[in-house]
Amino acid sequence: MTAESCTGGLIAVTCTDLPGSSRWFERGWVTYSNAAKSDLLGVPPKLIAQYGAVSEPVVCAMVQGALVRSGAQVAVAATGIAGPDGGHADKPVGTVWLSWASPAGLHSARHLFRGDRAAIRRSAARESLTHLLTLLTKDTAC
Repeated sequence: MTAESCTGGLIAVTCTDLPGSSRWFERGWVTYSNAAKSDLLGVPPKLIAQYGAVSEPVVCAMVQGALVRSGAQVAVAATGIAGPDGGHADKPVGTVWLSWASPAGLHSARHLFRGDRAAIRRSAARESLTHLLTLLTKDTAC
């Protein structure tokens, strides 16, 4: 399952571009606005107000909301500032928080990706799926 903001569905598209993905990919959410994060994923508005939409608490709430609403065992979430504007000193353009939930637990990481809007979005999608595969490989290792 995917819960996406700054990637705008690119993570889900990357998954569903694979033949046979209907066997393992059920759904995803594009929650670009703060209201969508709250309405569709259950992110508390107070959490967004306190930390901002681009933050670890919010991305973790997004991934947990995706799990609860889908019944899945694995989910990934992304929120960030793809640019070209919207950044500031504490959260410059390219700041992206990613979060993963798997049987091994909840993980999150802050990234600062470089490039234009498209490059930042591609980098976020690539990193989200690369890290997810790493987690799944660890989860199933003997």
